[in-house]
Amino acid sequence: METLLVTQEQTETKPVTTLSGSQAVLDALVAEGVDTIFGYPGGAIMPIYDALYDYHDKLKHILVRHEQGGIHAAQGYARSSGKTGVVFATSGPGATDLV
Repeated sequence: METLLVTQEQTETKPVTTLSGSQAVLDALVAEGVDTIFGYPGGAIMPIYDALYDYHDKLKHILVRHEQGGIHAAQGYARSSGKTGVVFATSGPGATDLV
């Protein structure tokens, strides 16, 4: 009878860093070179606005009067600067105003 010896390689474990969905979105925007965001806060988007406080040194937020104005501002910013235009709006009617 043969004896089979199985060895298990020790692997180094690293601590897991957890992010909220809002932090992941903002990290992705920063990684893509976004530095300015236009937006109008609302119920469904508030977690992103809460997380935005921690990114005040990386992302500039410009509060617009309504969503439609935000999308036009982001488009004008993109056309004039050559950078990505980003606008935040809440779901429902707020998102519809972006169309």
